Amino acid sequence: MIHAFGFPCGGGRGISLPLIGRMSSDGFPACCSGAGRMSARDDLLASLNELLEAERAGARVALDALKDAVSPEAEHLLRDVRADESRWCARLSHHIARLEGQPSRQTGAFHGKAMAIADPVARLAFLNRGQAWVVRKLEALMPGVADDDALRGDLQAMWDSYRVNIGRTEDFLATLEQPADQSK
Repeated sequence: MIHAFGFPCGGGRGISLPLIGRMSSDGFPACCSGAGRMSARDDLLASLNELLEAERAGARVALDALKDAVSPEAEHLLRDVRADESRWCARLSHHIARLEGQPSRQTGAFHGKAMAIADPVARLAFLNRGQAWVVRKLEALMPGVADDDALRGDLQAMWDSYRVNIGRTEDFLATLEQPADQSK
């Protein structure tokens, strides 16, 4: 049997049915072998740290892009995105530590790629594509953490806030594409 985390349950050792579906003290299914638990834990921590590094990069992009904001609306949007990115950095760090992992101190490569884009509107569109990448990562990760209510709740809230920010950014970018005088 394959568990939701993507590794074989029971380690092929004929684990009894009463263990399947029960959680061990480390928060992983009791049906899984110790090596399987370590692998799943390591995979989960790696995914959370990947998200943390991306969040840190996104927060820095939003902060650095403020100096080039094309309007007060863009500035407000960037401040909101930065606040969300910073909040999710803190929550991801909390969950990594709670799972006895070490939160990464790295900033994702996304920051350098985004800041290499000179045009502030193109950079904002790139930031929005980065947020869509995070949404896809969250969608892939959430089914595997169904047994961790606290983490699942934060990942769902993160997904919700990203969907709102993506929509707001798309709406803002659409206003820049429209002609200035629409009365004609």
